[in-house]
Amino acid sequence: MKVCAVELYNYRNYAAQSVTVSPAINIFLGRNAQGKTNILEGIWYAALGRSHRAKNDGELIRWAEKKGRLFLRLDRKSAVNTLEFRFFKGQRRQIFHNGQEIARRELIGVFNAVLFSPEDLLLIKGAPEGRRRFLNMELSQADPAYFYDLAVYTRLLNQRNALLKKLRDHGGNPAQLLPWDEQLAAAAARVVKRRQKAVADLSRLAGAIHQRLTAGEENLTIDYQLHSAVNDVADPSASWYNEMLKKAESGDIRRGSTSVGPHLDDLSLTVNGVDLRVYGSQGQQRTGVLSLKLAELEFLRAAAGEYPVLLLDDVMSELDRGRRDELLAFLTREKIQTFITATDAAYFPDVIPGTVFRVSAGTIETAAKAEINGEESEISAAFLSEGKDSAPLAAEGEAEGS
Repeated sequence: MKVCAVELYNYRNYAAQSVTVSPAINIFLGRNAQGKTNILEGIWYAALGRSHRAKNDGELIRWAEKKGRLFLRLDRKSAVNTLEFRFFKGQRRQIFHNGQEIARRELIGVFNAVLFSPEDLLLIKGAPEGRRRFLNMELSQADPAYFYDLAVYTRLLNQRNALLKKLRDHGGNPAQLLPWDEQLAAAAARVVKRRQKAVADLSRLAGAIHQRLTAGEENLTIDYQLHSAVNDVADPSASWYNEMLKKAESGDIRRGSTSVGPHLDDLSLTVNGVDLRVYGSQGQQRTGVLSLKLAELEFLRAAAGEYPVLLLDDVMSELDRGRRDELLAFLTREKIQTFITATDAAYFPDVIPGTVFRVSAGTIETAAKAEINGEESEISAAFLSEGKDSAPLAAEGEAEGS
């Protein structure tokens, strides 16, 4: 599914803006704080029903306004789809798919997107919470059943934690935990089983891409790490989780929180057997994140049968010229619809691979020409011919079976 048009009304710094976009590459150029990222945020919101920047939907409404609206017109094999989001100050938002109101759980999987921003370096350098969030968002888009299982697990976890706090503060019989433990253990096993399968597929895809990015010099491996695996259990079952919860019971009551389960698990990324988070250089970490994000594209393509939309927010400034050219070559060759924000046209080749928009103070205009390296060049949809020497970042068919 590809985006045909985006409409913003009282959204962030946009009063009323409609933009028809290219099915190929879309580049949004402008100074900082003009509204470039807001466009990408809106598209990302349409995929997952949440912003990657705002804590609540009220922040998405334009200053001093009481309501806002986000509308996307989408195309899937010549069939038109629409997604609409209505925001209200102090009220719940509304979601509409093809004119029918839906819940957020029904939104997941309708339209898929992958977001890559400089903050994604925290996927490697940051806390485990960020890596779990990445995995949850990826899997929720690929498999709505996972989104349901995760929601069930989270609800049960919150209920068990509430009971733990009650037992800690007011006393009572710990046997009250038994029914919650059984349900939580079953939900945990379902979540982890799906995660482990996804991480194995992701590791294979990211490893192949990383090999190309590093000319075969580095091997990237991604492993799923169980927080509570005191013994090397490869396939944690519901009974195993139930046993672990029972062993941790007294400590959990004392803390008032659950110390066992996938809400504490992590991902480990290594290059040539070395921990990328602890010992990787900044360049290695950037390449690792790029490999991970491109692997996410391939993972979602295998699950949905088509590439998701790719959102690159101020990423070009983080990559060297070789990585930029190779990335654009891959996107052009695979016909992946991409939205890119940048402050400088110099990050792109003399022939721009797609449509360029100028963004200024909440206004978007299509650029008929773009200045590249101090000169004006006609915008062209063609970037690289099929005979370009550079190797693709992901070989055809590589995602099959993932």
